[in-house]
Amino acid sequence: MTEDPQEKPLREETTLARQVGTKAARKLKAQRHTTRTIWFGLGMMGLIGWSVAIPTLLGASLGLWLDKHHPAPHSWTLTLLFIGLIIGCVNAWHWVTREDQEIRAEQENHDE
Repeated sequence: MTEDPQEKPLREETTLARQVGTKAARKLKAQRHTTRTIWFGLGMMGLIGWSVAIPTLLGASLGLWLDKHHPAPHSWTLTLLFIGLIIGCVNAWHWVTREDQEIRAEQENHDE
């Protein structure tokens, strides 16, 4: 028994105090950035919507032009509409993944 019994509770209190302090700081930061978070969320929804809509509309437009000028047994409009939709979904997935990584990195930096 080389350890003093009074030292152990002090270490536990220090760890507990650190955890409580970290959580309190995180809550205070979240309260300060409430409006930014709301606008950020709305902006992200708009960004994701446009990142899907624009390639889809471009594909449909190109398909209409091809159907008019170069008729084929299959519909260029439907084919390019579908390809544009896939490209838009991949684009939206890319944006969401990147933002998620940035949020996680920011949380890890503040937790340390």
